[in-house]
Amino acid sequence: MVERFITSHGGYRKLQSYKKAEVIYDATAYFVERFLAKGDRTIDQMVQAARSGKQNIAEASMASATSKEMEIKLTNVARASLEELLIDYCDFLRVRQLEEWQKDHPYALRLRELMNQKNANYDTFKKGIEHSDPVICANVIIGLIKVASYLLYKQIQRLEEDFIKHGGMRERMTQARLANRKRH
Repeated sequence: MVERFITSHGGYRKLQSYKKAEVIYDATAYFVERFLAKGDRTIDQMVQAARSGKQNIAEASMASATSKEMEIKLTNVARASLEELLIDYCDFLRVRQLEEWQKDHPYALRLRELMNQKNANYDTFKKGIEHSDPVICANVIIGLIKVASYLLYKQIQRLEEDFIKHGGMRERMTQARLANRKRH
């Protein structure tokens, strides 16, 4: 039997970070349509940052088969894109002198409960995302971004640990070639 060196990859749709990023993208599309003025340059920037967060998680997952370095880099790009988006939402609230919820805010506590629901999706957060009050909508999305960012942070740590334990494709290629030589 030939030793395989291309690892399984993909499966990003099962990642909690991807699921949250997908909700963030959809929520951002809704938010900018509803609360920002047509022609505002921030619209494109926010939508692109949200899209980049989601898309880079998927791309990282697919690249993982042949490049652990690329997987780590793209996962970090996803996290950086979501950080950019987080700043946009915080700016939205700040420049309008609207409240950003603190950790102990009653709505923030409720949001935390929703975050812990298994298989949480857009519908789980729809009431907050599509609320008529932009303060509630923005804060719900801020909460989602913070959770997604934390999940990506943990994911990057795990990728680092896996790389240290198992190496990358070059090591697997060498091991496969040496194992094949041994058999012959």
